Amino acid sequence: MKRLPLLALLLLAACGKQGQLTPVPPRPAPVQAADTPKAPTAEQMLVLPPQSAPARVDDPVQKSQDRPDDRFNLPPNARAR
Repeated sequence: MKRLPLLALLLLAACGKQGQLTPVPPRPAPVQAADTPKAPTAEQMLVLPPQSAPARVDDPVQKSQDRPDDRFNLPPNARAR
């Protein structure tokens, strides 16, 4: 009696579809819409956008040097108010 659910599960798993799906013969396959975006190719996906590594031209610290004191850089409060 304990083997019945296991047997039913195995039989259910064995009835999976093998191979390509094809439309039923009297009906044709649906046509892809004209405004559907095309999947990018592998070469297109490997090109990095400019936002991934922007050139920093506005960085005020050019080399490793001490930053000037910031009067707004305050330590956090000991307790929240």
